Amino acid sequence: MLNLLKHFSTKKEDAFFSYQGIGSPRWTPCRYDALSEEGFQKNVFVYRAVNLISKGIASISIVIKNCDDRTENELITNIFKRPNRSQTRSSFFENLVNYLLISGNAFVHCNDENELQCLRTDRVQIVPNKTKTAAESYVYCVDLSKFMLKKTDVLHLKFFNPLNDWYGFSPLQAAARSIDQHNEMSKHNLSILQNGGRPSGCLMVKSLENMTDEQRQQLRSDVQEAYAGTANSGKIMVLEGGFEWKEMGFSPKDLDFDSGKNTTAREIAQAFGVPPVLLGIRGDSAFTSYKEARFHFWEDTILPIAESIRLEFSNWLSTRFNRPVEMIFDLDSIHALVSQREKLWHKISNADFLTVNEKREILGYPPIESTAGNSSAP
Repeated sequence: MLNLLKHFSTKKEDAFFSYQGIGSPRWTPCRYDALSEEGFQKNVFVYRAVNLISKGIASISIVIKNCDDRTENELITNIFKRPNRSQTRSSFFENLVNYLLISGNAFVHCNDENELQCLRTDRVQIVPNKTKTAAESYVYCVDLSKFMLKKTDVLHLKFFNPLNDWYGFSPLQAAARSIDQHNEMSKHNLSILQNGGRPSGCLMVKSLENMTDEQRQQLRSDVQEAYAGTANSGKIMVLEGGFEWKEMGFSPKDLDFDSGKNTTAREIAQAFGVPPVLLGIRGDSAFTSYKEARFHFWEDTILPIAESIRLEFSNWLSTRFNRPVEMIFDLDSIHALVSQREKLWHKISNADFLTVNEKREILGYPPIESTAGNSSAP
């Protein structure tokens, strides 16, 4: 059983749980520590894909606007400029998206001082309401201590999970087999390298009846010390009469590891929606240029995730501050989309059937309070 897949267990001792009322626990389908260690920390393509998405979303400037008059809500906007004492807006959103991509869930807590903090997902347990249709509250568990958190103080972001009502489904889970294959191939290549580039083998002795167990062990140790490891790479094995060395393994070339690693790397990239060329995977020709791949990456992956986060925050902030507000992303600041944004601006500005205020509304600007502002463009 491979390292990551073995943690997707239905056994209670192998999974975290969430509260669903007294006497009826619900068990989550995976382990966050396994996803983090085997997937994120030990696989370069997962690490790169997650960071590309999280840093991309974190780089987008935001502003909070009042829904009634479309003016900026400076109070809430300033909260996001410095969400808490130890983080800026960029690092806060980077942590948020990292948690979301690794575990499929992200929890944001707002305290009485209106400080925002991303909670580690494996420490948060959901307490459903009596009808089991929605979350009633949350329990934060750390260092054998438990803290009850009100529903209005916590924002839960998650990806769709077809088999769990409360916890999201991580892209790492979908790519688990590919991640394990890629990690095992890397381990095999490292083992071959540490063995001086030679596959495993056996030392064949024509006559063993005259050798004691101690002599056999000593012979094994002598061969290991003299010829195994990178320090002995290139040494010529000299065997006396009656001994013969026979290889028993395949070399990476024989196993076609290079092609296999490329295949699994592409599957990992597909799970996260990242064009392989952006991860440095060779042989990708789906896009004519790096610029085109980067544009489609933003259009197909980053912006949909960012839009989901924006809508969830807008709804949560409106409820918490008892005022309809909306989080707005400054798409004009995204360099990868500059050319497309310029086309949109040009198209809208030349639309003579729209008024100035209609154009401003499409582009996300407040209306002009004047008669001239409502007239049709010439």
